[in-house]
Amino acid sequence: MASLFADTAPLRSPDFRRLWFAGIVTVIGGNLTIFAVPVQLYALTQNSAYVGLSGLFALVPLVVFGLWGGAWADAMDRRLLLIIASIGLAVSSVLLWVQAALGLDNVWVVLCLLSVQQAFFAVNSPTRSAAIPRMVPEDQLPAANSLNMTVMQFGAIVGPLLAGVLLHFVDLSTLYAIDALTCIAPIVATWRLAKMPPTGTTQGASKWGFAAVFDGFRYLAGNRVVLMSFVVDLIAMIFGMPRALFPQMAHESFGGPVEGGSAMAYLSAAIAVGAVLGGVFSGWLPRISRQGLAVVLAIVVWGVAMIGFGLAAGLAGGHAGALLWIALAFLAMGGAADMVSSAFRSTILQQAASDDVRGRLQGVFTVVVAGGPRLADTVHGASAAVVGTTVAAAGGGALVVVGVVVAALLVPAFVRYRV
Repeated sequence: MASLFADTAPLRSPDFRRLWFAGIVTVIGGNLTIFAVPVQLYALTQNSAYVGLSGLFALVPLVVFGLWGGAWADAMDRRLLLIIASIGLAVSSVLLWVQAALGLDNVWVVLCLLSVQQAFFAVNSPTRSAAIPRMVPEDQLPAANSLNMTVMQFGAIVGPLLAGVLLHFVDLSTLYAIDALTCIAPIVATWRLAKMPPTGTTQGASKWGFAAVFDGFRYLAGNRVVLMSFVVDLIAMIFGMPRALFPQMAHESFGGPVEGGSAMAYLSAAIAVGAVLGGVFSGWLPRISRQGLAVVLAIVVWGVAMIGFGLAAGLAGGHAGALLWIALAFLAMGGAADMVSSAFRSTILQQAASDDVRGRLQGVFTVVVAGGPRLADTVHGASAAVVGTTVAAAGGGALVVVGVVVAALLVPAFVRYRV
């Protein structure tokens, strides 16, 4: 049984341990802000269009600074860049607290501060991921990525639940203040890291601009295994992430109120719960050498789980009952499969790419991980309007299975890839 539980060997590295424990606090604080921003925007406008606009204000800096930040991570000391990004996240959280505490009540101030915060997050994320291979041995990378994924999903569960409880006792500005305070932990942790200067040919002024970003894309185009790790994730997310359907399904399929309710809360948390459970029982991951095949199988499981979720919701007929729990079980199964896929895709990227381009490729990884689900929201929302939520969810899952199998057949090198 012990071999089934998460491998904690990476925590023996002092640097990785500092970042990981700091991350537990930070992801909870970050999810308080993720919860607070749409709540504040809706409270100010009573218009969901402004809430949806926050997605655009978040996505643009994620794409631009995810790619650019990855180039910076290859051109300078990654420890220093992590310190700068962590301080930037703290300052943006403080400013969000200030505007809420002063009662500025300006939608555009909130949206612009959200963009600033996401820009620093987009720099921090690829830099942190590119730094991990400098902290732990290669054979511990799957375990390290699994531990990181588990913390991220843990925050996605605890943060919104904690926010809901806190708002019974404090106002919205307090959520921003708590997030700002939690930013102290990663600043202290990164300050104590060992220096991580650039390697190879990544030094020099030419590696700071768009030319460096394009160099990363050229490298990616020539590495079919790494490229495929991005392609199959886009297939899984764009066709198979049904979160945009949750409000309508919670109301129409499971009889919840229009404004949300317990069914909506359960649907929103189910994938993250499955991912956390997958992380807890991830002790087998480091023993897998056929990592490309493992990714393909995990995404097939994700697709099958979304088919099951869509069918269960379709059969519910407006009544919760046992079918709600069956639907939640399928979502949790999908979350566990996604955790496995993400851990191995991160490992493939960190192992197959040379250190002097890791930052730029992690930047692309950040854009794919952040952008895929947002594209999925658009695709699933439009599909549901035409064919209904059941067909949109189950049909999307079927497209995932077909798409990833076709991709695997077209690029067999990815399936054959082993450590």
